[in-house]
Amino acid sequence: LAQSLFALFASSLAISLVFAIIPLCHNVVVLAVVMAVAGLAMGCIDTISNMQLVKIYQKDSAIFLQALHFFVGFGALLSPLIADPFLSDTNCILSNGTANASSNLPHIRKSLVPHHPGNLSRYELPMKGLVVTHVSYAFWIMALINLPVPIAVFFLLYKERMVPCFNGSSHPLLSAGGLALEGPRPAAFALRCLSPGHDDLFSCCQSKNFRGASCTYFAVHITGALVLFMTDGIVGEYSGFIYSYAVEEPLSVVHKVAGYLPSLFWGFITLGRLISIPVSYRMKPATMVFINVVGVLVTFLLLLIFSSSVVFLFVGTASLGLFLSSTFPSMLAYTEDILQYKG
Repeated sequence: LAQSLFALFASSLAISLVFAIIPLCHNVVVLAVVMAVAGLAMGCIDTISNMQLVKIYQKDSAIFLQALHFFVGFGALLSPLIADPFLSDTNCILSNGTANASSNLPHIRKSLVPHHPGNLSRYELPMKGLVVTHVSYAFWIMALINLPVPIAVFFLLYKERMVPCFNGSSHPLLSAGGLALEGPRPAAFALRCLSPGHDDLFSCCQSKNFRGASCTYFAVHITGALVLFMTDGIVGEYSGFIYSYAVEEPLSVVHKVAGYLPSLFWGFITLGRLISIPVSYRMKPATMVFINVVGVLVTFLLLLIFSSSVVFLFVGTASLGLFLSSTFPSMLAYTEDILQYKG
């Protein structure tokens, strides 16, 4: 638990630092390194938080996993809204001649390209001059919004007496046995890896831990991993290509209208995760996984049948986001139910 909390603290603090540093990166190599650090930190937070929720709450983890993934989607939906007021409608850098002209946007566009261009390759936008965008403010605002997260994790470390310099006067939030597992534990591979005697981070990868594990045990993990691989892949791929698909023939959707599709997709993912929080309290994870998978397959089938309908493209995008929204946390909770970590 201490290692996980320290990793969460370092990762969440790194994200705030990355957002603060991004506007100061004037070299693409430096920016690539900074973004790589951000991706690494986000991956650590995602993996550790899911793992600890399942480990601590076990059969009751479904509702907590749904809440966690709702706020992931909510953050993805909120970030573009924070950045939007600071984006410029024109080139972010104006040349000296353009900077001295009127700040009226149509006048700026006309001064950049005075007539309808016949060959766009002849015109170059200025790379040096007055910077007219304030997008840096968006990154700094998001860095401040994220800052309470590492502060909260540090406070938890302090209350649990895990900070070396401040472990004398604080009182733990829970007693030593407050989160202890009750009842007999099955001798499954996963439970042996979670036992106190295995402090090595890579002890689960040792061949001796696989002794006595049945084929069903491996089948459950492989099947769960494949479902998560496919559904997470659909989320990333669909949100990335749906705009390009909509503006091409035969749909030929107007660019501004097609731009609403990714937002609609992520909006319904967030809405679905919000709905899944109370639903997971009443419904078993197996039922939720079945509904999600069947809903995704039916939606894709209808999208193929009505591939030339613009209206159904919007309806299908919303439906796909709704069914994909809770697949990851539901599958994780369902896997925990099958393996019976609690005994």
